[in-house]
Amino acid sequence: MGRKNASGGLVYSTQQGRMCPGCGEPVSACRCNRLKSGTTVGDGIVRVGRETKGRKGKGVTTISGIPLPAPELKAYAAQLKKKCGTGGAVKNGVVEIQGDHRDALVEELKKQGWVVKRSGG
Repeated sequence: MGRKNASGGLVYSTQQGRMCPGCGEPVSACRCNRLKSGTTVGDGIVRVGRETKGRKGKGVTTISGIPLPAPELKAYAAQLKKKCGTGGAVKNGVVEIQGDHRDALVEELKKQGWVVKRSGG
């Protein structure tokens, strides 16, 4: 028994746990190059939201779920910051961009071929 994604691939097995979307093996025994190169395992959806906690009321746009290794994610974040004309950072695999740029970033990420959802309010 298991749960399947929209394309019919097995995502989770009750006997083996989380399954790799690339090779179909359990994540612990994954043999595909994507996971060996240091990408994170997620559900394949890039989420764009807004946060103000711990920033004295200043809002940042957060982008999580981009399945890229750390060096590539940092370069990709630089492209997104340039697109918005503002600063930001990458913290624990989450891209933070200063200000509220959710609409522009959702459109840009969709153009790049990612499956994108807005999270939060």
